[in-house]
Amino acid sequence: MAMRHKILAFMLALTLAAAFSADAFARAGGGGSFGSRGGFTFNPPSSTMTAPGGASPFQRSWTSPNQSIFRPNAGATGGRGGMFGGFGGGLMGGLLGAGLIGMLFGHGFGGGLGGGMSFIGLLLQLALLYFLFKFVMSFLRNRSAAQGSAYTPSSPSGPPPFGGANPQGGFGGFGGGAPQASKLDIGPADYSAFEQRLGAIQKAYSDEDMNALRAMTTPEMASWFADDLAENARRAVINKLSNVAFLQGDLAEAWRESGGEYASVAMRFSLNDAMLDRATGRVVSGDLATPQQATEIWTFTRLPGGGPGDWKLSAIQQAAQA
Repeated sequence: MAMRHKILAFMLALTLAAAFSADAFARAGGGGSFGSRGGFTFNPPSSTMTAPGGASPFQRSWTSPNQSIFRPNAGATGGRGGMFGGFGGGLMGGLLGAGLIGMLFGHGFGGGLGGGMSFIGLLLQLALLYFLFKFVMSFLRNRSAAQGSAYTPSSPSGPPPFGGANPQGGFGGFGGGAPQASKLDIGPADYSAFEQRLGAIQKAYSDEDMNALRAMTTPEMASWFADDLAENARRAVINKLSNVAFLQGDLAEAWRESGGEYASVAMRFSLNDAMLDRATGRVVSGDLATPQQATEIWTFTRLPGGGPGDWKLSAIQQAAQA
């Protein structure tokens, strides 16, 4: 009976761990935050109506004050986010690991807490720690929400795509170490390019078409995408995405700095997202039929004086909870 209890606890622990990392390999970018925002890589983009909590910090970036954390050409698993990234990932991974070790050595998943109720209590503690961590990080990252209404495709009489409120972003919030920058005007053709890039990049990622991804992204982003696709191949799975639909968006900020122009936009979109077995086509996770929604902040860049067709994706950040 005791052995059966241990096996059950072990299976529940594995299920919990899988749930924590289920989003790690979903859609282009794996549900993480990576890339660069030029001179403002370490300054969070302004909050918007679409992403009132702002953006989560980068987990992978070539622009770095600390090469031991953000390193060029990192492996596919280096710095990868998921439900728990950075400090949260270390905390939850350590707690799960300690619980599994304790269980295997006969002390129960709670490491001496004993009994089924203690196991349930430990799960509740893990959940509370996670939500406490999310609350603290959200509090630290929150910026004042942009004013005005967000654009949605169903409101043709509303403001232009990606909202008309605070269209140039919150440059007053950039840190003292930021480079000299000036505001950049963004027009309807630029908004259309951002929306088109959203669908085209997701399709290229689903097709594992690196030539198309390189044409629409910076060399850094292409490198991260290549790492992710290589990891999927190693795991013998393929991430299939379809029916990508832009739902709502806001321009967080747009600026011009030495050597480039940038625009960070918050986008809420839906898509069908599933991980398939590479050999059989069997669905391993996700759902090919039921759309999922996501909110991300995408940053685009182009050379000074470039046109709408010149925008390339330079960063993806997950929207933080408000």
